[in-house]
Amino acid sequence: MTLRTQRCLRVIAVLTLALLPVAGLQAASDQDIEVRVKKNGPEVAVDVDCPVNASAAVTWEVLTDYDHMSEFLSDVQHSSVQARDGHTLQVYQKGKAERGLLSITFENLREVELVPYQEIRSRLISGDLKASAFTTRVVDDGTLVHIINSGRYTPKLWVPPVIGPTLIEAETRKHFGELRNEILRRHALRVKAPSASLPPPGKSLASDAPR
Repeated sequence: MTLRTQRCLRVIAVLTLALLPVAGLQAASDQDIEVRVKKNGPEVAVDVDCPVNASAAVTWEVLTDYDHMSEFLSDVQHSSVQARDGHTLQVYQKGKAERGLLSITFENLREVELVPYQEIRSRLISGDLKASAFTTRVVDDGTLVHIINSGRYTPKLWVPPVIGPTLIEAETRKHFGELRNEILRRHALRVKAPSASLPPPGKSLASDAPR
């Protein structure tokens, strides 16, 4: 058996076992988060629409709070801004996604371009993927704020066409559910203390508030 075949079989085994507890991990409150995952050859396309009942300003604050993401995203162990040039950042992140006794680690450095309070453009500089590029928009429709995330990435390992996208969809919905929880928490703090000022893009004041 070749090394490539062994790796493929390992990925299938990991993803198959990882899917077993997926249903239990998805909170009913997150089912309104629309996630579409499609595999096109080696490339994986992901599109998300996450509605949030909070202000666009607080939503933006959480989405760009890179230095504190490990505090509210369970799969992120470390996150920090390594360099800053105006609205262009270099963001390093390291983390681990777990399913029972199984775990998959990741590490990457990304260039992030901010269009303040409207759009975040991210592309991979180096890391565990061959390529990755995503755009996140903050859209206020007058009733709710929508986090619209769309992008493509190419893993270094083969992803099975059925099991893989199902697992990716579950992890993505969980990720955005945790983002939304933090947005709602900070929004509630703003309602209690409306005079609190908002930080500049990419920084946060609310992360030091009691959790």
